[in-house]
Amino acid sequence: MTAESPADATVAEVMAELAELEDPRARAVNEKHGDDHGVNLGKLRAVAKRLRTQQELAVRLWETDDTAARLLALLICRPKAFDGDALDRMLREARAPKVHDWLVNYVVRKSPHAGELRVAWSADPDPVVASAGWALTTERVGKKPEGLDLPGLLDVIEA
Repeated sequence: MTAESPADATVAEVMAELAELEDPRARAVNEKHGDDHGVNLGKLRAVAKRLRTQQELAVRLWETDDTAARLLALLICRPKAFDGDALDRMLREARAPKVHDWLVNYVVRKSPHAGELRVAWSADPDPVVASAGWALTTERVGKKPEGLDLPGLLDVIEA
């Protein structure tokens, strides 16, 4: 990467670095899991560690619609900087399984909007969106079940 410091990174530079990290073997493994990128996740995490938190760059990387760039964006963003509408839009755009998983686990769970999104997503007709709601519900049942209608949740699961 040619940037002088992590804060100087541009989308073009990051995309060029991700292209250099493309590995056909990693792509083959990832494609078996429904993901369309060929970047080794350890190397991707190393790039994120070097870049550190950069919310503006993260937003711009997300907008590329590139799976590896979106994964990197999720590692360098500030989860609390997104409003509920942005997180909802991002989830609906995230169709690669790893992006979906990281968005829910690394960003939405740390967001102050997780509770309201959990409720809205759990009832969503889109099964991908609903799965995010249920992932958040599972965590809530395990960590803070107070205030949840557990018998009602079991009825929904049973149905």
